[in-house]
Amino acid sequence: MARMALLPDRGVVRVAGDEAEKFLNGCITADLAALSAQAAVHSALLTPQGKMLFEFFVLKAPGRDGAGGFLLETARDQADGLLKRLTIFKLRARVELENASNAWQVAAAWDGAPAAAGDRIVYADPRLPAMGYRVLAPVPPGFTAAVGDVEGNAQWVASEDYHAHRIALGVPEGGKDYVLGETFPHEADLDLLNGVSFTKGCFVGQEVVARMKHRGTVRKRVVPVEGEAPLVSGASVTAGGVEIGRVGSTAGTLGLALIRLDRAAETRARGEPLVAGGIAIGLRQTPWSGELVPGAAAVPGAERR
Repeated sequence: MARMALLPDRGVVRVAGDEAEKFLNGCITADLAALSAQAAVHSALLTPQGKMLFEFFVLKAPGRDGAGGFLLETARDQADGLLKRLTIFKLRARVELENASNAWQVAAAWDGAPAAAGDRIVYADPRLPAMGYRVLAPVPPGFTAAVGDVEGNAQWVASEDYHAHRIALGVPEGGKDYVLGETFPHEADLDLLNGVSFTKGCFVGQEVVARMKHRGTVRKRVVPVEGEAPLVSGASVTAGGVEIGRVGSTAGTLGLALIRLDRAAETRARGEPLVAGGIAIGLRQTPWSGELVPGAAAVPGAERR
C-alpha cells in the first residue's frame, strides 16, 4: 500500500499568460521543453552570481487557469519572496503572477502511485523515481483525510515519515539541508537530481553554473550520513576538530550534511573519524550521485532516473 503525507510547509505560485513559458525559461535552471514528455520539472531561481534563491517544481496548470499557465510548488514561507523576485524580472512580459498557496494543498506519496481523485493533480517527483509522487489538491475541499486513514490505495502518514523517506534516499531540500541564498546548485545536488539544464541556453546565473560544471570545481555537496547515535540538525561536522560542514535534516541516526568533499576524503584516507555534534558519523553513497567520497557505504533503493 502506498503511503501519503500532507506537506503543510509547501505552497504554490501561479504563472500564467501568453508569454509565461518564455518568461520562466529565461529565468529558471530547468528547461520547460521537458514538460512535453513529463508532468513536472525540478528547478531553481538563482542570483546573478549563481546561488540558489528558491527551489521548486514546475508543472502545467489545469485548464481553468488558462493556456500557458504553470504552477510552481515551492516552500510555503518562500512563496511571497519567489513572487516578488519574478515580478522584478517581469518587466513588460505578458504574464500574470500570483501567490496561490491558499488555493492548493500539497502532499507526497511513495511506495505506490496514489489514485487521482476529483480535481487533484498527481505527478511523479522529477528528482528521483524512488521519491514517488506529489499531489496537489484544490481548496476547497483540499485533503480531508487524517493520519491513519486509508484513502483508495494509500494510507495517510505524518509529514515526518515523508522526510524520513527523503533523507533515507539522500535527497536534500532547500532551507532544510542548505541555506537558500548562499548555496550553488551543484552543492545542493541540483545537477544530479534533474534540476539544471546545461543545454537550453541562458538563464539567471547560468554562466557561473556552467563554469562549475566544466571546471569540476564543486568542493562541497549535500551527502547522506549515518551516525552511531541519533543526529541533531544544525550540528557541525568536524574532521580532526576542524569544521568541514553542517548537518541539515535528520531522521534518527540518518541525516543529510553539506560538507567539504576533499576534506572528508582526506580524513577517511587517514583513517580518522568524522564527527557531528560529538557523534561519530559515516558517509553514505547513493547510486544517483556516484562516488563523491571514496569508500562511502551504499544507499539502497535510490536508483537514478
